[in-house]
Amino acid sequence: MAESRHEYKYICTRQQIETIRNNIMGIMQPDKNAGRSGEYVVRSLYFDDYSDSCLYDNINGTDPREKFRIRIYNADLSYIRLERKCKEHGKTRKASCRIDERLCMEMIQGRSLRMDAVDADVYRKFCLWQNTKFLKPAVITEYDRIPYVYNDGNVRITFDQNIRAGALVKDFTKQRIATHPVMPLNQHLLEVKFDEFIPDFIYSLVQTEKLRQTTFSKYYMCRRNHFGGNRL
Repeated sequence: MAESRHEYKYICTRQQIETIRNNIMGIMQPDKNAGRSGEYVVRSLYFDDYSDSCLYDNINGTDPREKFRIRIYNADLSYIRLERKCKEHGKTRKASCRIDERLCMEMIQGRSLRMDAVDADVYRKFCLWQNTKFLKPAVITEYDRIPYVYNDGNVRITFDQNIRAGALVKDFTKQRIATHPVMPLNQHLLEVKFDEFIPDFIYSLVQTEKLRQTTFSKYYMCRRNHFGGNRL
């Protein structure tokens, strides 16, 4: 699994995003994967077990905790990743492997998987959880991401806008899916990710808007919205 990384999260407005973007533009580089537009659409399908353990671990702040998801970008099925995300002592670790569209559909449909279909630990653990915890697709999250990178300290700043949830999990691979917003109007998410340190000048540029750090979870917000809010 990859090294642990810090993740700082902040709720912000579109106006604050533009101010911070203007501050960091001369220092950080747009992520090359964002292309000419400078952004891409992130779509993830999260899995949970028969008792929604991942959801309630998130609510209760269980440490450590982990969950699985399948992720695509711009609805492009030529590059699909299975990811395992682990939160421990305030840091995040991720492990991932590529899967093809056929295997992706088998996971979505809950079919029994061959353990040797992919030579990766993250895939084998997913298979184990599927057999022992009865993993099932839980919710789709989707948002528009504007990413910036800074090589020293492996710093990454992302602006995630228009965060939305999709309940029709079997539509995950479709070009367009039905979603609904989970955030109040003009509320978006800023994430600052880094390894051991973040340069002071970058941190101070982000803090120009005096934003408050939050423990925001897209997965929780989308599940909460799907449940109607009152049950969680």
